[in-house]
Amino acid sequence: MRFGMLGLGRMGAHMARRLMRGGHLCVAHDREGAKVAEMVRQGAEGAGSLAELVRKLEPPRVVWMMLPAGDATGGAIRELAELLDADDIAVDGGNSHYKDDVERSKWLGNRGIHFVDCGTSGGIWGETRGYCLMLGGDREAVTYLDPLLRTLAPGRGSIPPTQGRARLNKTAEEGYLYCGGPGAGHFVKMVHNGIEYGLMEAFAEGFDLLNNAHSFGYELPVPDIAELWRRGSVVSAWLLDITAQALAQDPRLASVEGRVADSGEGRWTVEAAVQAGVPCPALTLALYTRFRSRADHTFAEKLLSAMRLGFGGHVEAPQLVAK
Repeated sequence: MRFGMLGLGRMGAHMARRLMRGGHLCVAHDREGAKVAEMVRQGAEGAGSLAELVRKLEPPRVVWMMLPAGDATGGAIRELAELLDADDIAVDGGNSHYKDDVERSKWLGNRGIHFVDCGTSGGIWGETRGYCLMLGGDREAVTYLDPLLRTLAPGRGSIPPTQGRARLNKTAEEGYLYCGGPGAGHFVKMVHNGIEYGLMEAFAEGFDLLNNAHSFGYELPVPDIAELWRRGSVVSAWLLDITAQALAQDPRLASVEGRVADSGEGRWTVEAAVQAGVPCPALTLALYTRFRSRADHTFAEKLLSAMRLGFGGHVEAPQLVAK
């Protein structure tokens, strides 16, 4: 399938390469020409502008956006609205707020353009591992995108389906799922990231206690304990794999300062919990811990930062200023 990729940052470039390896044809655009040139060297067709990208696609066009949430995505959608035709498909694969999706879907829908919101999980490892895709918006458009989704997703691999799933949606077993109407994909991804905050905080706090076990007369081999728990433990997880790797490379985390950013979804999760009256104390406290980390860097916060670097390539900012 021929598609356009708008945004060649940490996620967009990886996704484009995975799709091209799967036999799809990519037309790539980014405001940084060097990134476009690199994708051309890897087999994509370059476009110097969004208008050129659209011209190089055939109806029904598919333009997949991997841009920062907010003004960058909103501006691209406004520009696309003037360039795309009826029955073309715009996909927002970034981390937009689900309420923005609802409005954008209505606005594009009035022009006959299909809009799909896609929550994307997988980080910098998704190019090789595959991406977990949470989709919302126009169901027919999602069905049309199936060849792309199937290539991006990890597939069943060695994980057997959960017992009792005979009557349930089979694409979930492949790693992608249509979740509902406009905004549903990003809503599910928002909660996913809130849970991610909580899981990371639990690991960070536990390992902080292990690191301070000298209070009880123990000098524990913390990197070895991380490796141990990867094997047969009920807390084994990909985040634990990343933790073990970080501790093996730098047992004292001396190279990590411990400023832990939040990209927005954690805040939105807490806001949604308040609006729905659903108590989410663990997720809320995990968010507040990130706020605190910007002024007070404990071992736990250093480990959070190391995990973010490990799974998403998130480099610590020189300074974070509260807004």
